[in-house]
Amino acid sequence: MFRKHWLLAAVALLILTVAVACDDDEETSGADSMPAAGASPQATKASGDVILATTTSTQDSGLLDVLVPMFEDESGYNVQIIAVGSGAAIEQGSRGDADLVLVHSPAAEQRMVDEGNGIERTLIMHNDFIIVGPESDPAGIAAAATLNDAMTAISSTESQFISRGDESGTNALELSLWEDAGIDPSGGWYEKSGQGMGATLQIAGQRQGYTISDRATYLSQQDTLDLAILLEGESALLNVYHTIVVDPDVHGNVNVDGARAFAAFLVREDVQQVIGEFGVEDYGEPLFFPDAGKPEPTG
Repeated sequence: MFRKHWLLAAVALLILTVAVACDDDEETSGADSMPAAGASPQATKASGDVILATTTSTQDSGLLDVLVPMFEDESGYNVQIIAVGSGAAIEQGSRGDADLVLVHSPAAEQRMVDEGNGIERTLIMHNDFIIVGPESDPAGIAAAATLNDAMTAISSTESQFISRGDESGTNALELSLWEDAGIDPSGGWYEKSGQGMGATLQIAGQRQGYTISDRATYLSQQDTLDLAILLEGESALLNVYHTIVVDPDVHGNVNVDGARAFAAFLVREDVQQVIGEFGVEDYGEPLFFPDAGKPEPTG
């Protein structure tokens, strides 16, 4: 009898030992499946749309096709681009219909800030304007001694001139050149396209007329144009780009965090390097010159 009881006790002890071992295995297995202590959570990106109103030259040149995907990938924001003339871009920003403007019309930019619709005007880059026209150069502006002489020659010979006529930065520069030359352009030789820089260049090429363009847009389209650079290098033809954040105190719907994030991205050292190298491989020269942190270019 005693032996039977001893055997039963031994079997019960063995079962208990196996059960405890199994529990230990399960606990160990469970711990292995948990995330490592202290693992960093995945970085959180921002979300939402940033509405960028900008001049057509940043779009037509292809620069934004490079910069915007870079910004979207690293920030999580989605950038909606409205490419119009600088005047129209500034109007959109001043109405609160954009979060940020990237433009090249200094006087209009300053008015936007002075009127309280924009803050944090920031220097980004520059290039220059050029006067292009047919190789035959019927007005002879390639030999003109001054810009005034060139504008006078176009007017006096009534050579075809295609103006953007859209209150863009390029149009503002063109009108100032006519004014400086004492000319009120009108007549059949002076035509307004009412379109962006790329389309205006195409029209000028088709009509074999003169026009004023930023260098970046011209170089990016020169293979499709029958136009040559006839006048360049004048200090009055400097073309400077700034960003302006739309004032959130005036326009409460503005995505000011997104606007500031994109503006800060554009002036970052590595992004400024991308801007400075853009176009070199395809055109043999940069289309824009980075200026963040530098004094205002004066020509």
